[in-house]
Amino acid sequence: MLTTRSVSGSSQSPRSPSSQPYLSVSVTDPVKLGNGVQAYISYRVITKTNFPEYQGPEKIVIRRYSDFVWLRDRLFEKYKGVFIPPLPEKSAVEKFRFSAEFIEMRRQALDVFVNRIASHHELQQSEDLRTFLQADEETMERLRFHETGIFKKKPADLMQIFKDVQSKVSDVVLGKEKPVEESNPEYEKLKHYIFELENHLAEAQKHAYRLVKRHRELGQSLSDFGKAAKLLGACEGNALGKAFTELGAKSEALSIRLQKEAHQLLMSFEEPLKDYFRAVQSIKATIAERANAFRQQCELAETIKLKEINLEKLMLTRSDRVGEAEHEYKELKAEGEEVSRRFETMVRLMNEEIVRFQEQKTIDMGIAFHEFAKGQARLANSIADAWRSLLPKLETCSSA
Repeated sequence: MLTTRSVSGSSQSPRSPSSQPYLSVSVTDPVKLGNGVQAYISYRVITKTNFPEYQGPEKIVIRRYSDFVWLRDRLFEKYKGVFIPPLPEKSAVEKFRFSAEFIEMRRQALDVFVNRIASHHELQQSEDLRTFLQADEETMERLRFHETGIFKKKPADLMQIFKDVQSKVSDVVLGKEKPVEESNPEYEKLKHYIFELENHLAEAQKHAYRLVKRHRELGQSLSDFGKAAKLLGACEGNALGKAFTELGAKSEALSIRLQKEAHQLLMSFEEPLKDYFRAVQSIKATIAERANAFRQQCELAETIKLKEINLEKLMLTRSDRVGEAEHEYKELKAEGEEVSRRFETMVRLMNEEIVRFQEQKTIDMGIAFHEFAKGQARLANSIADAWRSLLPKLETCSSA
């Protein structure tokens, strides 16, 4: 049953007679299109809302992964200080790229991504989100191809950018330039928390992956053993043969159960951990943006101070360049005030965002670990019940 995340965070049906604003998005029906290296997956994105700025109560569009990338890049560029939800990474291995399991994991992650945006009080107001949810495929394709950025530049431009970056790094390493960093206890505490969380999530996700792998390997081993036991049973024409056959059948049934549980463990436990690891990396990108903004603010403040000193010198010497210098100083000072305002807004938003992130993480991680424990309990009971049901027949054979 489809439920809707309203803007207040509660769930309700879009058909319910309520005046509460809601914005619900579903990413469904992945379909492979094209062949070879040109192949890609398309998704139906269904939006249900009563927001007046949308075209109607329901809209269905077709989107591909690069459209989601376009949305994330636009939001990251425009909403400085907001933790933009992460996207699932692309599969670098061709044989996994179009597997049913990978496609479903990608669909689920994209659904989470777009609903996090739709339920965010700032991001849900984005014009780019409305475009993503409502524009036709041709419009989206034009928008994707008209985007500008570092990877849209000519190769010659790219080489220059990389040289500039390399030169900047060299200057810092050689001591020619001291990096400007924000000395704020709360900010330092935030950075420490995020880097620690990234390490712990990476470790937890690694072991979750091993758990999934172990379930699958045990399932395969039980399947192989089940086949061997059934063949052994076929050689025996008495009660022992029947017991072996039943043992083989139980092993094969448990193999299927383990494979299903491995898939469930992947989707409801390993993937949420991986998703939060990606979220932390997204937060780190916002931290980097804040560091750049602070550096820009400091450099501009220093430039303004130099302009002020220069203006005072010109005024003392009664230079005819006083008017021009005064105009430059006022313009630069106004720009400095605007940069400071933007930085203060970024800091405020990040303080709000980290509280929201921690609250949501507590809920999501609680659900993931609860599902993990329930799954392991179900599996243990299934295995115990299966073997227990065979004990009387095997005991009879062993005592005969």
